[in-house]
Amino acid sequence: MRRCYPDHSLLLVLLLFLAGCKTPVQEEPEIRTDPVREQFVRANQYMQRRHQEHIAAFVERVGWEAEVTPSGLWIVVEKAGQGARVEEESRVSYSFESMLLDGSPCYNATEENPAVVVIGKGGAVSGVEEGLRRLREGAEAIFIIPPHLAHGNFGDRDRIPGNSVLIYKVRVIHVKQKT
Repeated sequence: MRRCYPDHSLLLVLLLFLAGCKTPVQEEPEIRTDPVREQFVRANQYMQRRHQEHIAAFVERVGWEAEVTPSGLWIVVEKAGQGARVEEESRVSYSFESMLLDGSPCYNATEENPAVVVIGKGGAVSGVEEGLRRLREGAEAIFIIPPHLAHGNFGDRDRIPGNSVLIYKVRVIHVKQKT
C-alpha cells in the first residue's frame, strides 16, 4: 500500500515568501548632543538659579510676603482687586513704576496716562503680562521680574542694563473683557 505525503515544497515556498516580506528593523539614529549648546543651556540654568537666589535674598531683606510662580516671577499682592478678572485677550489699563533692584527708576505710566495691553497679544514684558493675569481690576501688586521674563541678556539698550532684575509696582485701573 502506498502512503500519501503532502508536498512540502509548496509550504517551503510560502514560508520563504513570508520571510521576505518582513519589514527590516530600522536602527535608531545615534543622537549626538552639541557640546556648545549644552554649555549654553547649563550657563542659562546657572544664571536663572543665581537670579532667583538674589531675588529671594532681596525679598527677605525688605520683608515682603511673595508668591513665586513656576516661571520664576515673584508677586506681592498689596491690595486685592474687586473688579473684573484679567483673562486672555482682556484689554488692561494699568499704572506702574518700574525700577532696578537697587531702586534706580526705569519707566512709569500714570493713572492719567496708563499703559494698555491686550493680554496674550504682546506689548508688555512677559513677566508683567504673567503678573497681570493673576489680578483683578483695582488690584495693586509688586512684580519682581527676573531677566528671562523681562529684557534678558541685553536689556532695553536705554534705561535697563542686560541681566537686570526689575521691580514693577502695578495698579490695575480697568479691565475690559473680550466681547
